[in-house]
Amino acid sequence: MKAVVIESYGSSDVLQVMDIDIPRPSAHEVLIKVDKTSVNYADIKNRQGLKKKIEGPTILGLEAAGTIAEVGSEVKKFKVGQRVVSFPEKGSYAQYTVANEALTFAIPNEIDFTTAAASPIVSFLSYQLLKDIARMQLGETVLIHAAAGGVGSTAIQMAKVFGAKTVIGTVSREEKFSTVLAAGADLAITYEDFSSKVNEYTDGDGVNLILDSVSGSVFEESFACLALYGKIVHFGNTSNQTGRIPTTALHSSCRSVLGFSFGTTRKKRPDTIKPVADEVFKLLVNGDVQVKVGAEYSLYEVKKAHEMIENRENTGKIVLTVS
Repeated sequence: MKAVVIESYGSSDVLQVMDIDIPRPSAHEVLIKVDKTSVNYADIKNRQGLKKKIEGPTILGLEAAGTIAEVGSEVKKFKVGQRVVSFPEKGSYAQYTVANEALTFAIPNEIDFTTAAASPIVSFLSYQLLKDIARMQLGETVLIHAAAGGVGSTAIQMAKVFGAKTVIGTVSREEKFSTVLAAGADLAITYEDFSSKVNEYTDGDGVNLILDSVSGSVFEESFACLALYGKIVHFGNTSNQTGRIPTTALHSSCRSVLGFSFGTTRKKRPDTIKPVADEVFKLLVNGDVQVKVGAEYSLYEVKKAHEMIENRENTGKIVLTVS
């Protein structure tokens, strides 16, 4: 089979399309013929060696959409021919991949493979951030950083579906405003002095909830526009910087910081994802949430896909067509 393999860390030049053997599923795994997969910022960090260490040839990719080609001897929930999305442990930039049945989910017929490949991380994550972690309430005001990306544009839609009064999105450049507003945000702003802009827009009240995947100075400045009893959910570190705040910024204002990792949850609490998937698929089928696909590339164009994300040029998800 064809697969994108890296044998060392580095720039996009380390990405190679190679012929390798089709993997075999173990007892609790399924073999999936991949139709489409996606590129996430975590793939960039993995390629650069910033997230995990690799030993020998490694396939990147966190999510895959395709058809089950074989099931392990102990698999009960799936059968050959089913359309699924999955989170393969050993990469998805390949024509075939294996995934544990607990991290594989049957997709409704109404959802095409492009949407399916683009959806799992951004939509499952957005749902968990807003519903399970932040416990967003009807009528709250929400600030979403990196709002033009896959998670950001999806979280905007979900926040509105869940009853947010106001949603504000931050981006790196004004050219991305249209993407943020099209997703349903009430205001799009750049990071420059964003806290002052947010406070002005909210008449000095600030926001009830902030979703932060940037960290660093963005995390620190977020406290300047977080309302009393407000929450920041920190779920990423695209700036590769550490954000620091004085603990006195928390107790007297009754504000809180919550951390979440979808990657950790997939490894440690996979059983919590199936109920999320069921609810998210309903939102996608009903059209309440539409995952924006910014660009589609073939497996052989994977370097372009990585460079687009690395240079912050993408809006929405980047999909790779494998079949």
